[in-house]
Amino acid sequence: MSKQRVLILDKERIGWKLQRMAYEILEHNSQESAITLVGIQGSGLAVAKSLAKKLQEISKLQVEVLPVKMNKKQPLKEEITVSGDLIGKTVVLVDDVANSGKTLLYALRPMLEFAPRKIMVAVLVDRRHKSYPISPDIVGHSIATTLQEHIEVETDGDVISAAYLQ
Repeated sequence: MSKQRVLILDKERIGWKLQRMAYEILEHNSQESAITLVGIQGSGLAVAKSLAKKLQEISKLQVEVLPVKMNKKQPLKEEITVSGDLIGKTVVLVDDVANSGKTLLYALRPMLEFAPRKIMVAVLVDRRHKSYPISPDIVGHSIATTLQEHIEVETDGDVISAAYLQ
C-alpha cells in the first residue's frame, strides 16, 4: 500500500506564508538595522533565502543569509558548522519543517559559541510533535498530523514549490 501525498501548500500559498513570516520577523526586530538568517542546509536554506528577499522588499534591513551544515538524521555523526560570524548579531534560525525539535535544537548549539545578541526560530511548517524543548517563534503554517505522517517541502533550487503531507 503506497502512502498518499496530499498537497497542503502550493507555490502561491507558500508565497503568502513567507510574506507574513517576513512581516513578523520585521515586527520582532523593528529596532534592528541588520539581521542574519541562518538556514539549515537543504530546504531550510531555501526558506531563509526566500525570507531574505521578502525582508529586503518590505524593509531597509540589511539581511545576510548563512547556511548551517549538519546531518539532520544523525546530528552527532558529523560536525555542525555555521559559515560566518554571528558575534553580537540578531539571528533567525530557519528550517522548512519543525517536527520533534531535534534538528533545530542541534542547529542552535554551535550558534551559542558566537554569543549572538538575539536568536529567534522560524519554520515554514510546524507539526507540533515536540520531543525536544524548542518552539518556533515564527510559523508559516501549523498542521496537526499523526506521528506516522511526514511533511515534505519541495524545492527547485532556491524556489519553494510545494509542501505535502504523506
